[in-house]
Amino acid sequence: MSALLAYDHVQLAIPRGGEDRARAFFIGLIGMREVPKPDTLSAQGCWFESGEVSLHLGVDPDFRPATKAHPAFLTADLDGLRARLEAARVVCRDDKPLAGYRRFFTVDPFGNRLEFMQRVGMAS
Repeated sequence: MSALLAYDHVQLAIPRGGEDRARAFFIGLIGMREVPKPDTLSAQGCWFESGEVSLHLGVDPDFRPATKAHPAFLTADLDGLRARLEAARVVCRDDKPLAGYRRFFTVDPFGNRLEFMQRVGMAS
């Protein structure tokens, strides 16, 4: 039996027509870059990358935001990221402490829950 090695990508749903709002958030505020989707897939939605992190946003005609389930992204500059988000009037909230991390939660423009974390007290 083989063990899993890593995630290839995380996919979140967005409503139809949300691609430009997604780009403004994930490129403009988070600092990801858009990558082309394969021609064999729907033209709707968009894909982003930052380092080894891949995020796929797919259009769901029956969209409902993920308000509990969420991706947790590691960053080396939690304070800078939070400052950019808050300057853009994106609400960020703290949660219970988690050993070895500083973190906060926010939502994307569609209400999908996102967690951002930075390791502390250990090598990153």
